[in-house]
Amino acid sequence: MGKPLGILLISGGHERAHYALVLATGAAALGREVTLFATNAGCRLLLADSALARDPREAEVTARGVAGIGILLEAAEELGLHVLACEAGLRAEGLEAAPLRPGVTVAGVASFLAAVGDGQMVTL
Repeated sequence: MGKPLGILLISGGHERAHYALVLATGAAALGREVTLFATNAGCRLLLADSALARDPREAEVTARGVAGIGILLEAAEELGLHVLACEAGLRAEGLEAAPLRPGVTVAGVASFLAAVGDGQMVTL
């Protein structure tokens, strides 16, 4: 097993959120420990009712035979990814009271950094 991988999602757009999930599930499928940390607008991916799954780009992606956000979120859960929503990021976006997907932990940046340790980090 390789070093842990930390993925920092700061964008609320479909393209970056989708690719964060592609990277996360790909690495986990290869046996790596993965922590996905969403902050600020990136927290929108982790809402119980994420509008990103209804984004027009989602229909385009799935029509072309590419796994969409919904499928990738299910895969992330099955693969045991650590999924964190930034407490400060939720507050900054006015989402602190919004329901999150099951399995999402609200945490701070210190928790994310501790989970990744001396592993690799990618920011999207």
